[in-house]
Amino acid sequence: MSFLDMFQEMLVILFAIAAGYAAHKLGFMDRENDQKISAMMFHIVMPIMILSSMVNADALPEAKVIFSILGVSAVFYLVEAVFVLVVPRILGGTDKEKGVLRYTLAFPNIGYIGYPVAVAQYGAQGLFYAVILSLPFNLLSFTLGPLMLAGERRFNWRRLLNPCIAASIVGLAIVLLRWEPPALVGDCLEMVAQITIPLSLMIVGSTLASLSGKDLMVPKLWLLAAIRLILMPAVLAPVLRLINIDPIVLGVTVTQMAMPVATSGVILCAECDGDVTSMARTTFVTTMASIITIPLVVALLL
Repeated sequence: MSFLDMFQEMLVILFAIAAGYAAHKLGFMDRENDQKISAMMFHIVMPIMILSSMVNADALPEAKVIFSILGVSAVFYLVEAVFVLVVPRILGGTDKEKGVLRYTLAFPNIGYIGYPVAVAQYGAQGLFYAVILSLPFNLLSFTLGPLMLAGERRFNWRRLLNPCIAASIVGLAIVLLRWEPPALVGDCLEMVAQITIPLSLMIVGSTLASLSGKDLMVPKLWLLAAIRLILMPAVLAPVLRLINIDPIVLGVTVTQMAMPVATSGVILCAECDGDVTSMARTTFVTTMASIITIPLVVALLL
């Protein structure tokens, strides 16, 4: 996919984000409503979308293909782990600021923006691969995420009990067992799943509308954005080429690495008494910059 083609797809995504921004400014959405909608998305809509992507896949890959994708995800998170360990030591800051740095480097926005981009690149097959790649994300973001943002020292097993992880495991079991539910089940799941992407992007836009534009011109903030959006996919791409993986898996994986920070970081910061202001600024800058950087990554690295 060329830069122009990917940029046009990003403009479609930007339009949905702008709609959410406008809805916030017009008073139809606010922080309280955003949190309620996000909770609904997390507990109902996104799990349905995860199941739908697996149940409605045109052709289920063999188990060895799925495990190979999970192997690629291990490489994905290994590369991220190196950046998580090194970059905060270089950029510095308070403990909570370093927590935001680590979260930004560890958790890209795979769900709200990554899934739409995967669909734009490769259609339903791209979404299926992106969902498989996100299985570790669903597990890690709600266990290590709070640890990074608030310094929690104890592992909380209850964080593993959430709908997205449950849907991912059930969906994976369906695929591995080669079970094909009745067509009606797939149709029901798909109908609800279709609202996931536009509603998710509108939440991103509404969240961005609640932020102030001042104090965004901080060199460290923009350096972090460049590392998250450009350097990390640039490092991952040649590593994956060394292991000779499927071109579509390569494309989806590298593009997911180029995503901005996950918007769930702001909510987690609020819940864990983290640096909400720093997390919100980072979310704003990486999200807006990704409109240009994602097409660049696709054009130059794939």
